Amino acid sequence: MLLFFWSTFGLFAQEAPNSFFTPSDSLNIQRRNTVIITETVLGGATLVGLNQLWYADYPKSNFHFINDNAEWLQMDKIGHLYSAYHLGRFGAEALQWSGVRKQDQLIYGATLGFAFLSIVEVMDGYSAEWGASSSDILANALGTGLYVSQELLWKEQRITPKFSFHTTSYATQNPNKLGSTFSEQLLKDYNGQTYWLSVNMHSFFKGSKIPKWLNLAFGYGANGMLAGIDPTDQRYRQFYVSFDVDLTKITTKNSFLKTLFSVFNTIKVPAPTLSYSAHTGFKAYSLYF
Repeated sequence: MLLFFWSTFGLFAQEAPNSFFTPSDSLNIQRRNTVIITETVLGGATLVGLNQLWYADYPKSNFHFINDNAEWLQMDKIGHLYSAYHLGRFGAEALQWSGVRKQDQLIYGATLGFAFLSIVEVMDGYSAEWGASSSDILANALGTGLYVSQELLWKEQRITPKFSFHTTSYATQNPNKLGSTFSEQLLKDYNGQTYWLSVNMHSFFKGSKIPKWLNLAFGYGANGMLAGIDPTDQRYRQFYVSFDVDLTKITTKNSFLKTLFSVFNTIKVPAPTLSYSAHTGFKAYSLYF
């Protein structure tokens, strides 16, 4: 999203910065065309980079499906939901910025994540190491549906998927699967990932004194995994409850700040957290990443 705005900023350099980031109140054809071209270029570049990072070291095969429902304690499925949601949200907000009507934002923008990840699924299908997954496709659809349904039902996003990450010792035990660099571990080491559903309390209790930016977040993670399925590891699920901040609910008239808040609202803010797992029981953190 940041790449999109900075790459298009030069095309509208005559505008004041705050004016540039302010969504158009009517269709701006130049902005709309810029959105389409920029998303196409950045999407293509991302797919090329993903191919080099993820697929290049593995042999190709004929297109095929696999059943990977039991792998990684479903962390990868939740990752698909998260990615589809936010790519779709960014797609819709980019069209809103260009003044496209709401209906078209949801049809052509909010489905961006599902379309992009479907291409990734095809790449999986041609890899001998993996394969296309119907459950991945379902998770992509659920992520898109979570965004669209809230827009249709409430005309706002009350429940936002978020992400947090910390490095783990498991990556050094199996760097081929979990990554040898930080960027690879961020994508591959599911032990360090936590996915959250961050719920804006004020949106559900209109008129209350609850701060508009205060969220209650419910997280899911897993630990002890060295591979997708490995009978020798000691894997277990973890559940979390924590406070969070909805950055988009922070009041400001500055459109640039609103854009930054929207971008970083993908990340769970570190906060006091209570976790539970059958392996460790209850555990409290003063700050959890």
